[in-house]
Amino acid sequence: MTTPPTPAQPARRPRLSAHELIDITADPGSYLSWDTAPVEPDLGPAYAAELAAAAAQSGVDESLITGEARLDGRRVVLIASEFRFLAGSVGVASAERFVLAMERATAERLPVLAAVASGGTRMQEGTVAFVAMVKIAAAVAAHHAEGLPYLTYLRHPSTGGALASFGSLGQVTVAEPDALVGFLGPRVYEALYGEPFPAGVQSAENLAQHGIIDGVLPPAELREVIVRTLRLLERPTHAELVARAGNPGTASTAPPGSTATWHSITRTRDRARPGLRELLRHAATDVVPLSGTGQGERDPGLSLCLARFGGIPCVVVGQDRRAQRSHAPLGPGALRAARRAMHLAEELQLPLVTVIDTPGAALSQTAEEGGLASEIAHCLADLVTHHSPTLSVLLGEGTGGGALALLPADRTLAAEHAWLSPLPPEGASAIVYRDTSHAPELAEQQGVASANLRDHGIVDRVIAEFPDAAAEPRTFCARAGDAIAQELAALSIQRPEYRRILRHERYRHLGLAPRTPPADVER
Repeated sequence: MTTPPTPAQPARRPRLSAHELIDITADPGSYLSWDTAPVEPDLGPAYAAELAAAAAQSGVDESLITGEARLDGRRVVLIASEFRFLAGSVGVASAERFVLAMERATAERLPVLAAVASGGTRMQEGTVAFVAMVKIAAAVAAHHAEGLPYLTYLRHPSTGGALASFGSLGQVTVAEPDALVGFLGPRVYEALYGEPFPAGVQSAENLAQHGIIDGVLPPAELREVIVRTLRLLERPTHAELVARAGNPGTASTAPPGSTATWHSITRTRDRARPGLRELLRHAATDVVPLSGTGQGERDPGLSLCLARFGGIPCVVVGQDRRAQRSHAPLGPGALRAARRAMHLAEELQLPLVTVIDTPGAALSQTAEEGGLASEIAHCLADLVTHHSPTLSVLLGEGTGGGALALLPADRTLAAEHAWLSPLPPEGASAIVYRDTSHAPELAEQQGVASANLRDHGIVDRVIAEFPDAAAEPRTFCARAGDAIAQELAALSIQRPEYRRILRHERYRHLGLAPRTPPADVER
């Protein structure tokens, strides 16, 4: 019996040095090094000789280089690993260099791009280098606390302590194609366990598929994505916000509802009706897609991204009803991804927009064992205590706990035919009448339509449809986008403490007589 030949492995692209990556990313001639000579630990002449050889081979004096550059004219701090210096390993000196660069970036309020290519902690320096990952993570956390962008690019390979500290803390994280990305290097695994690590698990593409990173990007395309992300995150001035808050654009509010509730429900189930993707395509700009929870879950029924509406940057998380209907009912992983968006909005100090359009959460053993009810509860708690401005948009179907999980907000918009119900009307009919034929009647009785939601203070504003969004997808999305921009502008100029009081009052007294806000709080 003959052994079949082993398939030829595709040739890996030549590895770019740290300086070469900077050259193709930064504006020409704009890079300015921040580095001073490293103070290396005294571990004897053999280690000193190893460091000298690494410097001669790589052309740099440590495994990390730091500095600032311009990207499309914007100042950006660049921190890049140099793999040719002792496999990009992080020692005491390189950790200190990283922390100094992050502290300066925080003090000068600059965004950071960290490009990782490392085998992890430097074994020659042992536990002291290992524990230095703590101060690296602390420096990134301090930068996050100031609402500043920290973006990461994982190159081949990104492993060990480097990945488990600064490589995994990016608000947006992408990796180069075919990169090995994993905590435990495959050579170490094989030495410890006597067998090869399963093929393909630690690939950039596999991690993107599982929602651990946001995407895979060749080095030549990195500049464009970083420039777009930084442009997106630029804040409008107070004057621009005031002007936008007072300008409704094409947005129009629907008159008190006269359309039959069941007619609206059937219209929201039309596959031609625009959903989240169309809203982003026709109404948002500078969209930067994100993926999954960052912790190993990705649900196609929910999307998250950074985007701008009317020039106002925000974090968007929304439901894709088409994906949910065809093959992926909304599960607990989707709500964990939604909570990632909530956390990211607070971290970047940006408004949060939630878009609701769901036929309902998954009913399955997997959903129950995955903690669906718990995730709904945590979404509700996170939204009502959120520090940034929040806006929810009821775009179409609003069924059950999956819809409720994204509803709480400072302001809520609804499309004219959108609706919100604890169950699909057919399910409610089955409970009350033991059949589904009473669904239209019960939907009317329950007050699920947008006009009823406005009357009860659940919805603040209803966006008109002429006669429905499926008949005018582009125009409707433009109207909705203008309404979103106007609301975001108005929320952004409110005093945060007043905004939070109003949010609490909104839900505290839902269904009761309106209560006047405290007189000592300014609008």
